[in-house]
Amino acid sequence: MGEVWDNITSTQPGASGTVVIVTGIVALLLIAWRPVWRQTRQVVTIAHEGAHGLIALLVGRQLAGIRLHSDTSGVTVSRGKPDGVGMIAVLLVGYPGPALFGIAAAFVLEQGYAVALLWGLLAALLLLLLQIRNLFGLWSVLAFGAIVFGVSWWGSEQVQSGFAHLLTWFLLLAAPRAVLELQRSRRHGGGRSSDADQLRRLTGVPAILWVGFFGILTLACLALGVAWSGILPS
Repeated sequence: MGEVWDNITSTQPGASGTVVIVTGIVALLLIAWRPVWRQTRQVVTIAHEGAHGLIALLVGRQLAGIRLHSDTSGVTVSRGKPDGVGMIAVLLVGYPGPALFGIAAAFVLEQGYAVALLWGLLAALLLLLLQIRNLFGLWSVLAFGAIVFGVSWWGSEQVQSGFAHLLTWFLLLAAPRAVLELQRSRRHGGGRSSDADQLRRLTGVPAILWVGFFGILTLACLALGVAWSGILPS
């Protein structure tokens, strides 16, 4: 355990440009290839609902539970005032959540703490697990956590760094696609209970503007992540 703690608290050499580029390409394939995306999108849902839950706690709401569904939808239930700044903040963070977690991960990687990032993710998944209220959600978080734990415990330093970069790229690249899917669903008559539509009812601002805000923020996080990755020419 002492060796593990030393690895967590120590910096690791930065990944090579090849590793950064290859993990980015693999992440893009996991998002672009539809049969795989149907499975990997659950990671986005975990981040989305986790962001809702985190902000709900930070604004003083009582978190009543989180459900993750097999169609990659999810719901976070919190108790408190049904309107106002707190509720707006909870709804606002869902779709940008994966990108915000991704840019936070990119910052940690840029500082050289790939192993700390993976163990921090494990701690966050354990806390999330306490709020899951359905079997599929329990299975999803446990399966994802098992993968992260396996890499963190048995993976070499190179494997840990590569996986951390892959996950970071995945969050940054997947977030804009989730926003596009939201608008596609709304355009075809679905999603009327989406975060954007609930924000419209609370604020009076058209839902399409909230979708646009989600898209701009997720793309900004992606751009910053690319800049931090070091693959752009200086």
